[in-house]
Amino acid sequence: MTALETLKQFWGYEKFRPMQEQIINSALEGKDVLAVLPTGGGKSVCFQVPALMSEGLALVVTPLVALMKDQVQNLAARGIKALAIHAGMQRREVDLALNNAAYGEVKFLYVSPERLSTALFRSYIDILPISLIVVDEAHCISQWGYDFRPDYLEIGALRELVDAPVIALTATATPPVCEDIMEKLRFREPLVLKAGFERPNLSYIVRECSDKLGQIAGICNSVAGTGIVYLRSRRGCEELASQLRALGVNVDYYHAGLSSSSRNSRQEAWKSGKTRVMVCTNAFGMGIDKPDVRFVIHCDLPDSPEAYFQEAGRAGRDGKRSYAVLLWNAKDVDRQRKLESSSFPSLTYIEDIYQKLHVFYGIPYEAGVGRELKFDIGEFCKRFGLSSSSVHYALHYLETSGHIAYSEDVDIPTRVKIVPERSRLYDIDLGDAALVGLLETLMRLYTGIFSFTVPIDEEYVCRKLGVTVAELRRMLYELSIAHIIRYVPCDNSTIVSLRHNRLEPGNLDLQPEKYEMLRGTFHARGEAVLDYVREADRCRASYLLNYFGQTESKPCGTCDVCRSQRSDTRKKLKHWFAAHPAWTEDDLKAFCADPASGLSPDALDLARDILDKG
Repeated sequence: MTALETLKQFWGYEKFRPMQEQIINSALEGKDVLAVLPTGGGKSVCFQVPALMSEGLALVVTPLVALMKDQVQNLAARGIKALAIHAGMQRREVDLALNNAAYGEVKFLYVSPERLSTALFRSYIDILPISLIVVDEAHCISQWGYDFRPDYLEIGALRELVDAPVIALTATATPPVCEDIMEKLRFREPLVLKAGFERPNLSYIVRECSDKLGQIAGICNSVAGTGIVYLRSRRGCEELASQLRALGVNVDYYHAGLSSSSRNSRQEAWKSGKTRVMVCTNAFGMGIDKPDVRFVIHCDLPDSPEAYFQEAGRAGRDGKRSYAVLLWNAKDVDRQRKLESSSFPSLTYIEDIYQKLHVFYGIPYEAGVGRELKFDIGEFCKRFGLSSSSVHYALHYLETSGHIAYSEDVDIPTRVKIVPERSRLYDIDLGDAALVGLLETLMRLYTGIFSFTVPIDEEYVCRKLGVTVAELRRMLYELSIAHIIRYVPCDNSTIVSLRHNRLEPGNLDLQPEKYEMLRGTFHARGEAVLDYVREADRCRASYLLNYFGQTESKPCGTCDVCRSQRSDTRKKLKHWFAAHPAWTEDDLKAFCADPASGLSPDALDLARDILDKG
């Protein structure tokens, strides 16, 4: 079966998008390939098709738990067996998943990067039939990238143990980052396949304004269709959503502080069109493929051009006219400067947080390696009288320098164990047919439920039973108080994993050179964002394309800069026509080509348009 036939059979598409087939063929030829595709460019097909055409399974490394779950479900709907291993899973669950991957004809094993270095995962390497290593969000492996994650460096070591080609995928890699990705992933030969970053249907608009609420409400009311509004703070999301709702906008908010069920329900309401506009932090949108988003608004300055390009790129994936709007003012510039300072607390402060973390959990020196700690930053800061923002960035740097893993807002699923033996279970009179049906469904769906506390998918169980999540939880609680099951409700928590035993003060290597390098690159990205919003003469799209190494591009004609230039050019041309009633074609061409005229590059086309319209 050919690649195109595989695409048609499982996805129903008649043709590939740009660069997809070249990437697939390179992987099938056993080559390592770095695929740089814009957001919405169909990255998943690039590794799913060659994996289906090969023996064994594809090991997919991704930091996005929501994306893992979404792709596993989508593959299952197509009859393709896939599993996911991520933070929040117990050792028994991970062991079971790896065993199934080794012996259960699984085609895709999704793994979060922190799992790669665990002894349990490494113990399965020799028996996992890995035919392809896929690295999603590959820019995370580069210390020069905007979202470096040290766990990704384990993939390079994995290549010494697994003889399989690599497909690395990213939407936001500058040329230096591309080189670093290939070096860190130990490419046998460098190969970058890059699709054009142009989004001709996407208009980039930058507005300097003080009344952001009025601007956002105006866009929501004047642009039909679904939209996203990005803010930095959770509280800001809630307040803005409330204000827009009061102005008649069909809106909701989303951030990582909401419960898992609340986030899922809000996301589904937005995807289905029940909610028109989602006000959110950047926790929303990763891995969501909604093609008809008509506008994306940034109410705060983004951290980097990479983050902005990816988030703005969620608009207009269906190819229809859409808008990426960035609102800013002088206060945002001040906030950006302060963010740079707070994002890099002193190394002395960072070492102090490292020690306080161990004190908080009562971990002595020379102990603690491998422990996974449910971390409440509020309680931690309250105990030691600290700022939550400074603690957050200190922990983030401790992760970057390899001392801990810091996973925020991890969804921990509901877990259930049936207490009585199977033979005794049928002698118990529950007095409620619905409870009997629930137990039978759990026994049928989850092997080992009599021996272990196993995670259950609440939404899937609800669909099987035809009940709501609230009704399911009520029934689980009833079975729990009747001592029929052990019931551990779902949770959402930040997890801190300790990479090594606690070190004594002065022995912690915080890599000062890396610290200064990261601070410098953070500053440079922030300056690039400020240059972007202050730019008054250069096409917005061209600016972004040039940042990502695409140096040759035509003005888009639809951004605010291009529109302003076209307006000015029209005025100059009309003035010239009025002043030169006896003009010739050669006169007009000479005027349009003269740099001193200050005309935009499309002046001649505009001149003919003016003439056509009289």
